[in-house]
Amino acid sequence: MTDGTTWLAARQSIAFGGHYVVLARGLSPDELADRLAATVLYDTEHTAVTVGEHTGESLLELINDTYGDYYDGIGLRLGRNGDWSYAVAYGGWPGEFDSPEPVSRGGAHVCLLEYDEDNGKPVPPHFAYFHDGRPVGAFNLHLDASWGYQGVVGDPATAARLQDLMAAAGLPDPERDREDVHRTALGIVERFFGLSLPKDPIVHGTLMAVLLEPT
Repeated sequence: MTDGTTWLAARQSIAFGGHYVVLARGLSPDELADRLAATVLYDTEHTAVTVGEHTGESLLELINDTYGDYYDGIGLRLGRNGDWSYAVAYGGWPGEFDSPEPVSRGGAHVCLLEYDEDNGKPVPPHFAYFHDGRPVGAFNLHLDASWGYQGVVGDPATAARLQDLMAAAGLPDPERDREDVHRTALGIVERFFGLSLPKDPIVHGTLMAVLLEPT
């Protein structure tokens, strides 16, 4: 696999406001979209409606035209890279998804990479990995106590190995540049779990897209 995931650490690497990326092994892109639609929070159920191929910019324009503001709708661009399907969220995704843990039911491997740059609170980048409905490893990539928990949680053996790898890379380090910490931590999880995202199709190309519409 090529490109890795560390390029996500660059500000505005996908779209303004950060990123919400889910990778899945054992699911097709369409299955991943359908399962993510089921995790949208609040009372109304959502379904994934195909809207053709889009760049990130054109999907945001479609969300804006459809809902009146790009914050009022959620779209996903979908693709496949080797054994992994992936979904990249656009629009008003921050705070709108429940945990993707149930997305991994039936033996799937599911990974979340999330960074809400525009949140007024100091939300660090977040990583979580699930398999067959169970958490394997999760932590904020700054490894501090600024958001929810400190250190790596999940399967004890996996969490301990990841914690050791982070320590060997000099993390946590509150004095280190936040983008450098983000990039270093992403590099560790991509090597540990064999993760990669194709940068050019996501940043510059067109991908099949869906809108997550209320039903």
